Amino acid sequence: MTVSLEQLRRCHVAVDLGAARTRVYVKGAGLVVDEPSCAAINTRTGALIAVGSFAERMTGRTPHYIRVVRPVSGGTVVDIEMAQRMLRHLLGEKLRRALRRKPRLRAAACTPHDADPLAQRATVETLVGLGARRVELVDTLIAAAVGCGLPVEQPTATMIMVCGAAATQVAVLSLGSVVTAERVPVGGEAVDHAVVQHLRLAHKLMLPSQAVRPLQVALHDSGLTPGGPSSTLITGLDVATGLARSVQVDTAAVRNAVHAPLTAVPDVISRVLRDCPPDLVADLTDRGIMMVGGSAVLPGLDQMLRDATGMPVAIAERPDLCAILGVGAMLEGKISPMVLDPTTG
Repeated sequence: MTVSLEQLRRCHVAVDLGAARTRVYVKGAGLVVDEPSCAAINTRTGALIAVGSFAERMTGRTPHYIRVVRPVSGGTVVDIEMAQRMLRHLLGEKLRRALRRKPRLRAAACTPHDADPLAQRATVETLVGLGARRVELVDTLIAAAVGCGLPVEQPTATMIMVCGAAATQVAVLSLGSVVTAERVPVGGEAVDHAVVQHLRLAHKLMLPSQAVRPLQVALHDSGLTPGGPSSTLITGLDVATGLARSVQVDTAAVRNAVHAPLTAVPDVISRVLRDCPPDLVADLTDRGIMMVGGSAVLPGLDQMLRDATGMPVAIAERPDLCAILGVGAMLEGKISPMVLDPTTG
């Protein structure tokens, strides 16, 4: 699906339905929603109990009749009705009333570059169910590149790597379109799973889902701060006794476990470069790779890519918000009209 900048400027709202977080940008108001993509429902009555961060905190801590669900997986809506209910509550009554006053509400939505027609249709139906009369689909790669300030409209190559929760996408862009792109099913969720497996094997400890993120923060701090902590205290469930137990976890060992699933990323970069015209590859020697997405700040990932590719690697200033801010810039008309073809698929 192809959409022009003129069509995007007519949109009133932009939505980025991610596997980890849902973000909504309203024209003239900016980013108004940035919450986890999860909802808690009562399986007995079907009632929606909580959405966003409150629902995420309920994960693993609910009675049997309350279930925490994620209606978005890998950037694709897998439960249209639940995604609509979640968005409706995240927007709030005041914002919903303001949007309903638009005579012909137009919405823009980010979709993965390789999204199939069924996935695109699911995204469109989700927003149509919320009152949108027309939905424009924008390639996440193009949106993220615009959001982090890359000169995508120029006849030169720029390489972007979108590190999501479920997958990592690598692409080379030129003249406002995707020249070549590859996707690998490795993201933040795979890293979380690697951390959990390491603690289970090395320390016989089952880690609560809520403790994975603080451990990654500790890893990040130990890598960035000179003389940072070499270990961190983690509390979990002892596999043998079934009792709570606290252990000092070596951050270096966990960092090595985190890097194991990420070894596929340099291979994807190599495949993308092989499919590129030589002139564009020459441009990338100096420009390097721009990393965006919530998983771009994983400890040591940027240095691993520098060592594996020999190219400069940079992390965007606000990597988790690049895609939605890029679509927002298109809505506000802040992008040069030379951007030719923001496409999906």
